Amino acid sequence: MNPLISIIIPTYNRAYIIEETLSSIGRQTYTNWECIIVDDGSTDNTEELLLNHIQKDNRFKYFKRSENYIKGPNSCRNLGYKFSQGEYIKWFDSDDIMSDFCLQQELNHFKNDTQVVISPLLLYDFTNNKVIKESNVFSENLIYDYFIGKISLYVSGPIWKNSFLKNQQYLFDEKVSNVDDWDFNMRMLYEKPVIVFNEKPGVLYRVHENSLSQEIVKGNLQEILSIFNALQKHLSLIKSNKITTYKPLLNYTLNYYKERIYFSLVQKQKYSFLLYKKAVKLHFFELYDFTGFLKLTLGYLMYTFFSKGYKFFRTKNI
Repeated sequence: MNPLISIIIPTYNRAYIIEETLSSIGRQTYTNWECIIVDDGSTDNTEELLLNHIQKDNRFKYFKRSENYIKGPNSCRNLGYKFSQGEYIKWFDSDDIMSDFCLQQELNHFKNDTQVVISPLLLYDFTNNKVIKESNVFSENLIYDYFIGKISLYVSGPIWKNSFLKNQQYLFDEKVSNVDDWDFNMRMLYEKPVIVFNEKPGVLYRVHENSLSQEIVKGNLQEILSIFNALQKHLSLIKSNKITTYKPLLNYTLNYYKERIYFSLVQKQKYSFLLYKKAVKLHFFELYDFTGFLKLTLGYLMYTFFSKGYKFFRTKNI
């Protein structure tokens, strides 16, 4: 018998768009799946829409986030996982689209010892109906390249063997908002799963101005701090467990901090000093770099009072 695949989708106020996502799942050439949608407290007509959809196809299942779970997509994913029955787990977003062959193609790549199949995605502009780019998932140094953003796995790029996920201490960190998929995938990679790469993309990843990633560009402090905290969390994990080369990743993180400080100063954001303090801690307690601290401080003060000092923040990324 064909194994069951559990597709787990968190959603919040996506009634205007989730029907397209669910229809793409319903068209799968591989038919033995369940789709678990967990509502994060929607105030639109999401519930009505989904209940109508379930009447047409009982492979779709609808749950509401219970009050003892904190708000957010990660808690919804964790809750959805508890309800899942599948031998394979496919995390998915409520605004993305599966090609008809997506599940069948990914399942075909599993061998006896395979624990995860990783596929690229097509980043897609639905407004203008065009592909922006195909994500890069292939690397000979997967953890390092994923940390620095050279490759992108996203939450719906991999499909996991449930027997692997069951052995993890925890799945999605409910304290992380932005880069939640990065945090999850990184921790799974630390466990050295047996990976097979699928070269053909099967998901259209919707790029739009309301996506969480765009909140960084807009200067959303909560989301910026979420990234900072996630980076520091993984630096600690990598350092303590000697998972991969630590010092280059520390330098990469500090350069990222400097970028965000510089852009917050340019945009005259009030939280630039908070970001500056976090970078100072890395200089003092990780790099022991007093010269670097002085250059950062001088640049921060010069730009604060005179709108000059770009050279003190300059990295290869800005």
